[in-house]
Order: sequence, then structure tokens, then C-alpha cells
Amino acid sequence: MKIHRFTHLAVGALVVLLGSLSLMMAAAPGYHLLKKYPFPAAPGSTREYFDYVAVDSAARRVYVSHGTEIIVMDADSGKTIGNITGLKQDHGVAVAAEFGRGFITDGGQGKVIIFDLQTLKVTGEAKADEDADSILYDPASKRIFVMNGDPHSSTVIDAKSGSVVGTIDLGGGPEFAVADGKGTVYVNIEDKAELVAIDSNTLKIKSRWPLAPAGTPTALAMDVKNHRLFSAGRNPQKLVVLDSDTGKVLASFPISAGVDAAAFEPETGLIFVSTREGMVHVFHEDSPGKFSEAETIKTEFGAKTMGLDTKTHNIFLSTVDFGPAPAPTTEHPHPNPTPKPGTFHVLVFGK
Repeated sequence: MKIHRFTHLAVGALVVLLGSLSLMMAAAPGYHLLKKYPFPAAPGSTREYFDYVAVDSAARRVYVSHGTEIIVMDADSGKTIGNITGLKQDHGVAVAAEFGRGFITDGGQGKVIIFDLQTLKVTGEAKADEDADSILYDPASKRIFVMNGDPHSSTVIDAKSGSVVGTIDLGGGPEFAVADGKGTVYVNIEDKAELVAIDSNTLKIKSRWPLAPAGTPTALAMDVKNHRLFSAGRNPQKLVVLDSDTGKVLASFPISAGVDAAAFEPETGLIFVSTREGMVHVFHEDSPGKFSEAETIKTEFGAKTMGLDTKTHNIFLSTVDFGPAPAPTTEHPHPNPTPKPGTFHVLVFGK
């Protein structure tokens, strides 16, 4: 009788414990808004323009593109550390910490602006091409890769000297790029709906892979350890998962309109995809061959660019407030809402 009684008590305690855990899990919030940081209009700018958000998790810095300036934020406090100004239309930032240098693409000037990571002072520049857009540091070759959209090319810069070492004809308009750290750079080619693999030492294209069922690919992220690429497109609106060795498409998922950024977090296996519609689609790498939808985070309209802090697991997004769309015209039958000047802000989402 004592054994039976203790068994019943143990079972009862286990049921209570499991029930409590279930309630705790149910009550545990997913990603939600933690902070909102407003910023004044960019100096000398007549419009609200913004693009990439780059997070340097090791240095605890966030680099935010804002038209004619780069805003440098403290990743923990949100405090503005400094502003890099005098730009015409900036896009992205790449950090080469081992050389103490940062690199900014200025598409309006067709240049790359080089700055000191400690002082944030501009120390030089390198000629790129018009519409210099996405930018990436490849640690294997110790080179900066600049994606020039309209010229369909990539300008390659030696990170140590700041000198241009070559130009690659990509055969289409490049968007996001990622590096595997072993000598290969992968680039989405927007107008060709394909992904190219580049040897970062020889600067030769090794492979071209179609991205169907996604089209007009922009955002790109990578799981380096498991050789997986995550490419997101706008038409059709899909995220596709590829094998980075073979280019084989392993999975695809629908997403909302206007995708412009993606990130992969090795510690959690989460894949984040942000879109203009004010959504961040979150997926999970259950195993190298299996992927699932985790959650969809509601952000704000226009918050299509994003950076991931791998230390805190927070994501940073930028956008502005919008007014009504202008009346449709023959040239623009579906006009977008109008950005309101002086309303630029950064959103921080986390758990």
C-alpha cells in the first residue's frame, strides 16, 4: 500500500510539474518590440532614405544606413556613438576588425568610403561604380566585395591597403552576398533569378544556380557549418533553402511582399527574413535537411532591412512613418505610401 501511495503521489507531482511547464511555455512571449529609437532627418537630405542595418556583435555596435549618413549605435543601450556624414546615398557597411577599418558603399558617388573603427573618422576612399550597394568582408581572402547593382558587377578591394584589386562581371544585377569563410562568396542575382558562387581568391565565377520557385532574389543568409544558403525573393515571394555545395533547392516557404534582408543565427538555428509589409518571418533549421516555420513577427510597414545581434539574439530594423500613397498614374499604377520627413527610427525586437 505504501508503494502504491508513493507512486500515486509521484505521478500527481509529475502531472502538476508538467502542467506548470506547459503554462510557462504558453505564457513565454515570442519576439516582440523591446525599444524604438527615433532619429532626426539626415543632414543635407531632402527625403527619408534608408537601407542596410549591420550589427557588429563582438564590438557591440550597430551601423544604420540613413541616406547621407551612417548612424553608429551602441547595441546594448541604443545610444548614438557617432555619425559618419558627408555621404550622398549610402547603402551598406562592412567591418574588417583585424585591420581596424570599416567600409561604406555610397551608390550616389559610386565610391566606397573607408573609416577608422575607433574614431569613426573617414580615412580614405576607393572607386567602385554607380549604384554601389551591398558590401561584404570575406575573411578568407581579406577582401571587400562591393555589389554594383546597375553595372552588374562587383568591385573587389584589399581590406588592408584599401586598393581596388579587381572587378567581376556578374552577368546580372547583384543584391545580397555572403561568404563561407573558406574562399567562396555567394551572391543573389536579382534580374536573373539565380545565385552565383565566386572564388574569392581568383575572382572567377565557379557556379550559377537557379533559384526557382523564388524569383527576383534579394535577401541572402548562410549556415556555414551545414552548408546551407537561405535566399529570399520578391516575385514569386518565397524563401528557398539551397545546398551551398551543389546548388540543389532543399525547401521553400511563402513569405510576404518586399523582402530585403535575411539572417541566420547558428546558436538557435533560426532564420530571419524581413519584408516591406512589416513582417519578419522566422524559420527553424530542425536538421540540415529539415526546416520549419517558427513564427511571424509583426513589425512596421517599411521595416524591410534588418540586422541580427548574435549575442543577445535581438534583431534591429529601420523604417519611417508613412503618409497616404499618391494618386495612381500610368507610369506608377500602384504607388507606395509616402515617407514622412524626420520620422526615421530603429526598432529592436527580442524575447
